[in-house]
Amino acid sequence: MKRQIPLIIVMSLGFLFFAHTFIPHKFSQDFYDWYVSWTKAMSPFAVILGIMSLFMVHTTKIQRKVPNWQYSFVTLGALVFTAFAGFAWGTNEGTPFMWLFKNVQMPMSATMFSLLAFYIASAAYKAFRARSAQATVLLIAAIIVMLGQVPLGQIISKWIPITSTWILNVPNLAAKRGIMTGVGLGMVATSLKIILGIERTYLGGGD
Repeated sequence: MKRQIPLIIVMSLGFLFFAHTFIPHKFSQDFYDWYVSWTKAMSPFAVILGIMSLFMVHTTKIQRKVPNWQYSFVTLGALVFTAFAGFAWGTNEGTPFMWLFKNVQMPMSATMFSLLAFYIASAAYKAFRARSAQATVLLIAAIIVMLGQVPLGQIISKWIPITSTWILNVPNLAAKRGIMTGVGLGMVATSLKIILGIERTYLGGGD
């Protein structure tokens, strides 16, 4: 029953939400609103579960002295202190919680995004090397698009911004729509496998 009951819940809710999407009846809308309200009520328990999981993972790292286990102390200490600051002094402007957010969280986020820019540049350099005809076309298109986004492209030729816009609106958009269509079909297939009970890995046990 430990596996049958979750399957029954998932299949029942899956078909109900499927019906809600394609059958806009008052009963389905009322059920959806009722479910959303319960989801808001259950979300704090999900947060508690996430905190418990975080503590279990990092305490295990500390006990086993895995590589870089010292950073687990930093993670747990930051979690406890930030939570304490939020509960003790609130989250308004001028509180320790807001100071941590502006002077610790935001600079770390900016650092991560700045590193991402270097990784993107490195990946672009590797992808745009003209080793074949397809790579050459990609390189030329990338150069035109980048020049079309800056005033230098307009100075070189008035056709560069026009060509850049055409590349973005025609071949690039067509490829993006094809990718999104494939992603959508994959999501539908995965959802159907879960609803029909074919995919059961979320239950544990590897089945």
